[in-house]
Amino acid sequence: MGKKNLSHQKKFETRIDFTPMVDMNMLLITFFMLCTTMLKSQTLKIALPSNSDESKQEQNQNQAAESQAFTIILDGKEEEKDGNYMSVQSNSKFYYYEGKLDPAQAATQLIEAKGIGIKGTKDTNFLTAILQKKNEKALKKIGEYKKKWENHGYSNDDAQNDAAYQADATKVLAELNAAHETPIVMIKPTSRASYADVIGLLDQMQINSIGTFQIETLSKDDSTALQAKGVQLPPVPSAKK
Repeated sequence: MGKKNLSHQKKFETRIDFTPMVDMNMLLITFFMLCTTMLKSQTLKIALPSNSDESKQEQNQNQAAESQAFTIILDGKEEEKDGNYMSVQSNSKFYYYEGKLDPAQAATQLIEAKGIGIKGTKDTNFLTAILQKKNEKALKKIGEYKKKWENHGYSNDDAQNDAAYQADATKVLAELNAAHETPIVMIKPTSRASYADVIGLLDQMQINSIGTFQIETLSKDDSTALQAKGVQLPPVPSAKK
């Protein structure tokens, strides 16, 4: 039997040259890098206490007029969930006192607030209303500048308009602070305070134009005042005397 003639096709390997695509990608990357506006990350600057400058911080705090000092203590109640204990915002407690705390009058000087509150509230049992009252002069002056800013009264350019408004607001706070007419707020969360409450209070510092504020740890007098109110706190090794 004769063999069948089979036609054999010559196969060629397919090869794709990616060199032009690499060049194109590099050109696109360069184009986007040059055309993209880089945005600066907006972070909230907070003055945090440290062990190294603790004595300096106490000295600066003592220099502040007692009429300016306003201390807020955040506490809460931890609840057990799935074997873990966590702070729940619904169990939050807020206390405040003005000026320097007198241990002999701690029970009456330390006042419990209803909560943080919202902007515009008139109930003086909320911290927002108290802060608005204490910073009334600054809010009034800055409010005038804010209206001018909203109407682009400084400049039609957004960046220049914002910069001019911020400069005027900063100047007002500096002048009133030098005249001891703005509050200096110390926020002191306990170990049971919720993170959401701390952020909520920091937001109120911005909303109510509080120029000077910082997060502090509880002092020994603070703990004594809370105990006088019937609040039992866990031991705090770093509590200051």
